[in-house]
Amino acid sequence: MRRLLTVLAAGVPLAAAVCLPTASAAPRSDTGPVRATCSVPSVSAPAGTEVESVTAVRQEGGTVHGSGILGGTVTGVPAYCEVTVTLTHPGADDHAAVRTWLPVSGWNGRFQALGGSAYAAGDNGVGLAGAVKNGYAATTTDAGLGDVLDTGWALDRAGRVNTPLLKNFASRSQHEAAAVGKDVVDDVYGRRPSFSYFNGCSTGGRQGYMEAQRYPDDYDGILANAPAVHWDEFEVATLWPQVVMNNEKTYPSACEFKAFTDAAVEACDPLDGAEDGLVGDPARCGFDPRRLIGTTVLCDGRRLTLTAADAAVVRKIWDGPRTMSGKRLWAGVPVGADLSGLAGVSGPDESGQMRGEPFPVPRLWVTTWLKKQPSFDVSTITYSEFTQLFKQSEAEYDKVVGTDDPDLSAFRASGGKLLSWHGQADQYIPSHGTVEYRRQVERAMGGARRVDGFHRLFLAPGTVHCGLNKGDGTTDDLGALRAWVEQGKAPRTLPATLVNAHGKNVTRDLCGYPQVSRYKGHGDPSAASSFRCVSAPRR
Repeated sequence: MRRLLTVLAAGVPLAAAVCLPTASAAPRSDTGPVRATCSVPSVSAPAGTEVESVTAVRQEGGTVHGSGILGGTVTGVPAYCEVTVTLTHPGADDHAAVRTWLPVSGWNGRFQALGGSAYAAGDNGVGLAGAVKNGYAATTTDAGLGDVLDTGWALDRAGRVNTPLLKNFASRSQHEAAAVGKDVVDDVYGRRPSFSYFNGCSTGGRQGYMEAQRYPDDYDGILANAPAVHWDEFEVATLWPQVVMNNEKTYPSACEFKAFTDAAVEACDPLDGAEDGLVGDPARCGFDPRRLIGTTVLCDGRRLTLTAADAAVVRKIWDGPRTMSGKRLWAGVPVGADLSGLAGVSGPDESGQMRGEPFPVPRLWVTTWLKKQPSFDVSTITYSEFTQLFKQSEAEYDKVVGTDDPDLSAFRASGGKLLSWHGQADQYIPSHGTVEYRRQVERAMGGARRVDGFHRLFLAPGTVHCGLNKGDGTTDDLGALRAWVEQGKAPRTLPATLVNAHGKNVTRDLCGYPQVSRYKGHGDPSAASSFRCVSAPRR
């Protein structure tokens, strides 16, 4: 459970709680000193909704504890006004709470909306507190749903998909939160924000991309990291490691998986010209796990020998899901990522048997939205049934929650800026999907240079899911976005501190896609100054 909490917490947009030394651009001159009155504001109901209630409560700040499974704590939060607006869509029997926190004093003139994690549509209070601490008026919505692993809302009493709530989760509640949050800011402070930003990772990243695609006028800047785009495809694809182990009846332990990962990183580390504990381009890593057959590893005091069956499982997981005829469906777990994240196992049980422990997010997607049987045993899924489920998910949900429309022309026309980074050792959402989406946008909108004018993507070597600013390296991503939006300074690189395979900090200037980092041939391999960004051949 502790590991699960750590993983899900990675999706919480804590970047707002990080000091922003490079985000020094002042807001527009119309944002002089103001104070929040904290009286109940007048709020207009967004189209298609009704306002059920509005409350305003002054909070003294101090230490804020995050709610739900994720928890978390932010200290030193200034006093703020908490405004909660509850919306409903007539006939849907939903009740979506939009929470806006407004600093009583010291507002920086900016608005920041915060995305969710897993099946939670919004922030649990930690991101809001961090944003307020940095001077933002901040908004989030629960979309009428529950906590990160709560899917009790997914099916109605007849066992059918609850379409209104799925629509809330997929798209419309974020747009409504933007409208409501700005209304609240206008009423409380007497002026609208000078600049509006969206900030999210994982589910929050997907929400950011959905905003750019469907509601291009909501935000001046969108920070959408490790985005769960292609949701209908990758949620099924990330169950593949469990399907492989169950069908091959082979369950390597986390220690054995780590032996394969460590060997691959060691073999492919030099491909960028330097042995620095980072695989700069996992897609170029051709390490064959069969090279470790017969190798002995020490796991929890026991000596285990890696088998051909172990290697076959790893090879299939790295390769990714395929049909029975060998057609590739999606990318696998990246080389260098923790295989035990999606290929979790437990046991042995009383009979000495090991069993798979699927990551709950894809498991819940398959059991609830595809099978429509929350108690369905995913360990029974065969290779052929897996392909059927993958195609079913595409057919039923791509237009609802796929978030992969490459036409961002309206967002570009609005002057919006979209900035993303994605870890190349992301163990839950392979960066393949984000890269593929970027390529689709380039094809639809005139090539890389034209797209760079409003959308920039940075890939972070060796970085886990939502890893930067979450305990596995740092970067001032929100500061870079602010400088782009407010000063017109487009980020050519994204300076970051990464954690390599040896647990040591190294600095890198993350390269804007499609460029990659290459060692200059001299200098300290742990320093960003020893690397340069070069064009990489397209595959």
